[in-house]
Amino acid sequence: MKQKHILLPPDQQVKSWYNVVADLPGGLAPPLDPATGQPMGPDKMGAIFPMGLLEQEMSQQRWIDIPREILEIWQIWRPSPLIRATFLEEALGTKAKIYYKYEGVSPSGSHKTNSAVAQAYYNKQEGVKRLATETGAGQWGCALSFAAHKFGLDCKVYMVRVSYDQKPYRKVMMNTYGAEIVASPSPDTPTGREVLAKTPDTPGSLGIAISEALEDTVSRDDTKYALGSVLNHVCLHQTVIGLEAKQQLALVGDYPDVVIGCCGGGSNFAGLAAPFVPDKLEGKNIRLLGVEPASCPTLTKGSFAYDFGDLSQRTPLLYMYTLGHDFIPPGIHAGGLRYHGMAPVISALMREKLMEATALQQLECFEAGTLFARTEGIIPAPESCHAVRAAIIEATREPDKPQTILFNLSGHGLLDLASYEKYFAGELVNYEMPDEAIAEATKNLPKL
Repeated sequence: MKQKHILLPPDQQVKSWYNVVADLPGGLAPPLDPATGQPMGPDKMGAIFPMGLLEQEMSQQRWIDIPREILEIWQIWRPSPLIRATFLEEALGTKAKIYYKYEGVSPSGSHKTNSAVAQAYYNKQEGVKRLATETGAGQWGCALSFAAHKFGLDCKVYMVRVSYDQKPYRKVMMNTYGAEIVASPSPDTPTGREVLAKTPDTPGSLGIAISEALEDTVSRDDTKYALGSVLNHVCLHQTVIGLEAKQQLALVGDYPDVVIGCCGGGSNFAGLAAPFVPDKLEGKNIRLLGVEPASCPTLTKGSFAYDFGDLSQRTPLLYMYTLGHDFIPPGIHAGGLRYHGMAPVISALMREKLMEATALQQLECFEAGTLFARTEGIIPAPESCHAVRAAIIEATREPDKPQTILFNLSGHGLLDLASYEKYFAGELVNYEMPDEAIAEATKNLPKL
């Protein structure tokens, strides 16, 4: 009988994060102060982030120890299982071995909890009383609500309106953990009021929600900002996923030919793939594949340039693949993949040709997620369906080719069943972002 679950012994718990910045061949371009165009240091960013996280953000250190308090909370669900998708393999008729790292076992049901606990810890250490954040599909908002409560912090979440309407039980989960949630754009901030005045029926965007959370942060002395993806320290926290996966595969004497993760802001993919970058640099024959929606094709059609992370231009300028900070994506149900920019570390991996990217349509991803549910029993989140679909494509392109495929099943879809309901009812459609729309979205990139 083929082994399905591969679990790490407790004494092999990952105790350090891997910082891929230390190994990027071309280095990482620094964030810039939009007022001066000069590199921005941690002192100026201290108004919104605690110094402990800023030190990680700027770090060139390869390994960073994980504090004991974080490890103790992580023990609720970590190490997460690595599972071989034997039933999916059989249904596909492939000789490929398909493994998935299952992050849906976390309290909030996704990988986001890994960084949420870390960020709440470092804020608590520096005396912060309250966190403000945004959330796209709601996974990050749920994760931070849980983590904030664990460390006795208040939390306010600005949730992108289309997801606020589509995913009501995400709001209930955040409320259960004690957080306050509003739909973004909201009447609570200057940016929210301005957007609502111009376009009262807007679906919202992560760029708008980030602006609102930042405005909330700087308006109060007791509040810091928490971000669920994109920045270096968030990607760093997620590397526990790939580090565990490497150890688990070693237990069964296997190693991946291709590593797959979906890409919204980048932390999902970075968490699984970054720990394999040193192997690739040493000549290992391994492919790292990022998957994004065709409706928000940041890596496959975006510009590689300095851009803001938010609509109101309050963030530092980040050197990344971007569709433009004022880009408003279509309301696909994979809300966590609707961000206009890609993490600088992921963008740098693309620049150095250490990874590749593909864009997939909504309907094919839901079809793949349904097949996965009917074979493996787990209903994937809409975001994770993109990784499932990419794994299926890889496994069936040459079905007689023996290979090992590893992908990140970053969360379950039990709070996303409304999207599956619309899929089965034939109410979902594909969105292809036309080139002229992308050109329009990127015309306002900062001129440096």
